[in-house]
Amino acid sequence: MTDAVLDSAAYAELQDTMGADFAAELLETFLAEAPVMLDALRKAAAASDAEGFRRAAHSIKSNAGLFGATALADMARGMELGGLPTAAPDAIEAEYGRAGAALRALLDG
Repeated sequence: MTDAVLDSAAYAELQDTMGADFAAELLETFLAEAPVMLDALRKAAAASDAEGFRRAAHSIKSNAGLFGATALADMARGMELGGLPTAAPDAIEAEYGRAGAALRALLDG
C-alpha cells in the first residue's frame, strides 16, 4: 500500500542523511501537526483568507514532499499556487488520510 501513496525512497534517503531516529522524530512531528495544518487550510478557505490558505498549503506541501508523500505534496502545491478553492479542501484531507496511514506504517514497520 505505501508504495502507491509514497515514494518510500524519499524517507529512506532522509534516514540515511539525518539518521533513522531523527527522521522518525521528524515524521512523528509531521503526523501530529498535519491535522492542525489541514484545519488551518479549511478555516482559511472558509474565511476567504487567501494568505492563510497559501501558508497552510505551503506547509503541507513542504512537509509531505520531505517524507515522500508526493500526491499529497502535489495537491498542496496546486492549492498554494491556485489560491482559494471554490469548495472546502476535502480532497486534500482524504489524501492526507491515505498518506498519513502509509507514513505511520513506515514508523511501525
